[in-house]
Amino acid sequence: MNYPVNFETKIGFDRIRESVSERCLSETARLLLEGEGYLTDYELIREKLLRTKECMLMMGEEEFTIEPYPDIKEALSKFMVIGSFLELAEVADLRKNLDVVRSILNFFKKADRQEKFPVIFGMSREVKIYPFILERIDKVLSKNGKIKDNASKELAHIRSNLAGKEKQVARRLQSILKSVQQEGTAESDVAVSIRNGRPVIPVQASKKRQLSGIIHDESATGKTVFIEPSEVVGINNEIRELEYAENREIIKILTKLTDDLKPYAEELAVLSEFLTSMDMIQAKARYAREIQGIMPEVVEHPVVEWKKAIHPILFKTLQKEKRKVVPLDIGLNKKSRILVISGPNAGGKSVCLKTVGLLQYMVQCGFLVPMDPDSKVGIFDQIFIDIGDEQSIDNDLSTYSSHLLNMKYFTRNADAGTLLLIDEFGTGTEPALGGAIAEAILDKINGQSVWGVITTHYSNLKHFAAEADGIENGAMLFDTGKMQPLYRLEIGQPGSSFAFEIARNIGLPEDIIKGASDRVGEDHITFDKHLREIIRDKRYWEGKRDKIRISEKRLQETLGKYADELDLAERTRKEILKKAREEADELLRQANRKIENTIREIRESQAEKEKTRQAREKLMEFRENAVRQEAAKKDLLDTKIEKVKNEEKRIREKRQRFGQIEPSRKAPEKSLDPSIGVGDYVVMKGQEISGEVLERKGNKVSVSFGHLTTRVSVDKLEKVAQERYETSNESSSGAGDYADWDIARRKMQFRPEIDVRGQRAEEALRNVTALIDEAIMVQSRELRILHGKGDGVLRHLIRQYLGTIDLVESFGDEHVDLGGAGITIVTLDV
Repeated sequence: MNYPVNFETKIGFDRIRESVSERCLSETARLLLEGEGYLTDYELIREKLLRTKECMLMMGEEEFTIEPYPDIKEALSKFMVIGSFLELAEVADLRKNLDVVRSILNFFKKADRQEKFPVIFGMSREVKIYPFILERIDKVLSKNGKIKDNASKELAHIRSNLAGKEKQVARRLQSILKSVQQEGTAESDVAVSIRNGRPVIPVQASKKRQLSGIIHDESATGKTVFIEPSEVVGINNEIRELEYAENREIIKILTKLTDDLKPYAEELAVLSEFLTSMDMIQAKARYAREIQGIMPEVVEHPVVEWKKAIHPILFKTLQKEKRKVVPLDIGLNKKSRILVISGPNAGGKSVCLKTVGLLQYMVQCGFLVPMDPDSKVGIFDQIFIDIGDEQSIDNDLSTYSSHLLNMKYFTRNADAGTLLLIDEFGTGTEPALGGAIAEAILDKINGQSVWGVITTHYSNLKHFAAEADGIENGAMLFDTGKMQPLYRLEIGQPGSSFAFEIARNIGLPEDIIKGASDRVGEDHITFDKHLREIIRDKRYWEGKRDKIRISEKRLQETLGKYADELDLAERTRKEILKKAREEADELLRQANRKIENTIREIRESQAEKEKTRQAREKLMEFRENAVRQEAAKKDLLDTKIEKVKNEEKRIREKRQRFGQIEPSRKAPEKSLDPSIGVGDYVVMKGQEISGEVLERKGNKVSVSFGHLTTRVSVDKLEKVAQERYETSNESSSGAGDYADWDIARRKMQFRPEIDVRGQRAEEALRNVTALIDEAIMVQSRELRILHGKGDGVLRHLIRQYLGTIDLVESFGDEHVDLGGAGITIVTLDV
């Protein structure tokens, strides 16, 4: 049993429960949430966490939703009472519940979802919706929640007669109204109205005796009376009798319907319970998404190994102020079961304590919590807390007395499965005595193998924690340079209160601070000073260590990268040379075959001059082609080898800087051609298009040919005049400039949203297609398609089409506040 009675209020869980309750759709789900309490059964805790986790993932699926539904608990109870029947509204509510549950069950019709969400699917397998129930209700109830005319033959007959009588009365009343208006008995602008359920004609009070009938009402001024003409009284009485008959027939129909559904009362109760449970689970999942909650690893034994844990209430509060919470890293294990946290005031000690209590309680109540997924949460049998002031005038209870009463309860009831949370341990009385009592209590509960987090300012507790087994010191860090807390917990050493530094920072007179220093004693000042120095030095050297570790890791990654690049360059050079040799061998074989063919032709022609001349010409032609191809391949090969050599040189220089290889002797560079420099106009030898030199490095230059920039050797270029450069580029500039201008104009005029409400499916898809084509052209990444909610057909067709487009990265609903399911947000991969 957790302690004290107002435990949930103390740690703030009542506010968590209230926030989740606001997200429930029904009062029944809120009542179910109120019953969600602290659990110690491992399997049950894990199942509740998995339900919420799976529901949070299901909410990301397009087809999953739980629409608002009415409570049918009272209606279902009527099945147990003989002679009772469901009211018309209750039948309509039952039908709505069936629709909502059926939509949830339909979500699991895809087999992959049954495997993806096994826990909630297991819940849904117990729910059955029999077709007879739906058919029986639909036979009686219309879509707008009214009893159908053909629900029974008698009802159809009654309503037919009723409609005829009403038409007869309406025609007669209009005739009488027109007559009295002509006679001046009624005003010309009045119309037939209803009083006491009867149709009447407004008549001037002074002329009421000119119209025979029954007076049902008069106006506030008394100038107008409302008369039911005698001619229609009889018919109206018949209408009233028919209405009574209609109500009696409806009751008979509903009674018969109730009797037909009674055999399925148990199934309907299971259905209602499932829907209520899903309502509560989705409320917990919605809240978990808002606080970035996750399901940590849960183990059966007590343990606290948390990373980046966040207090959810503090997170929501600071989020509104656009500030961030400093996450908490904390660990309790069998060797260090109790953590004694010290540090400056307003440094975050109490927040740390409450974070541990609240998140542990949330997990064991089945709520997802904001922390790193790699965190490990154990299970405690009970949680005891001593936070805040419990003084009471009525019970003659002081602050310190209330603390001692809590300590008394702790020492008597705490055990190895208890988590203790004590704030400002030992305060409320004379420091020396309070510290001594606190130390004795700490020794006692440590001997009981209790787990806990304790905050304090007392030095004797810090010393005790440093010496006792099972207890660990912790400090809330403080920036002495900026004189402000860092709100970060450091486990392993005690923290300083920084009392004198904070007093000096807020402007307390120096003589007062000096007087306080003299009074407290040199030993205490020295201890606190050394403690601060240790904390400062530890932070400094830990920072240095982290930087060295990061630098070493980057150095190893860089060296490995350079080694890989050098290996690749060497392999590339070998492959180029191998390919060149193979091509040279093939060229030699072709030349030999050509020479042999030529000799054979000369011999076969018996040295005829014409045949010999033709053979020689073919051989010379082959030789010239071979020479040209070889020259071209040689230039290409030289370029590739030069590129590889430069890459090898660059990599070796970098590796030399890191000390990985010895410097190699430089190869003599080629003589550079000084005639071509930056800004010169050049043309490739044998080409017509000219360009401008942008950069020169050694024997290589970067040349801009229109929109194309390339690197080339200077020996393949020759200078040209500026006039030739401008003439050769005139013809190619116009079309490109116009295309660029057209794209720019399209971007300026493009609107990334479209409204297809009211359009037919074919027209809407055509317009959406045009929008996406235009968006891809102008590189617009996000689009909005306004299609409205309605029956969802248009939305379904549009999203089905979007799923077939490769460049559509994702699509989904707009934020609820901006249109929700009525707008589809499309993200393109452009």
